[in-house]
Amino acid sequence: MEPQRTTTNRRQAVGRYGEDVAARYLVDLGWTVLDRNWRGARGELDIVALDGDEVVAVEVKSRTTTAFGHPALAVDGAKLARVGRLAGQWLTEHAVRAASVRVDVLAVVIRGRGPASVEHLRGVQP
Repeated sequence: MEPQRTTTNRRQAVGRYGEDVAARYLVDLGWTVLDRNWRGARGELDIVALDGDEVVAVEVKSRTTTAFGHPALAVDGAKLARVGRLAGQWLTEHAVRAASVRVDVLAVVIRGRGPASVEHLRGVQP
């Protein structure tokens, strides 16, 4: 197998696992996960969830180390704006009534031993 492909496969596996950890975290908070990996016209929403009567578009960033920075640092203003636009598109395509909509970031650090750590940043603005 080519080194590039191995790196890509590993990165995808870390991302998938991080999204699984994030979804379990949200369910444990009592949220309802409405959608995962939803593809819109200009991108993808990792998780769409319901926190009470508020729809939350959740951007998940996962890493196996913080040596190159905290995972949340990978979510810049442009990414947050795109997630916000995608959340609007998601709402127009789904029959979900919500009091409001917000964007959260879940930063997941997956360690070799022990449970992954999750940092939840609520209501992040671009």
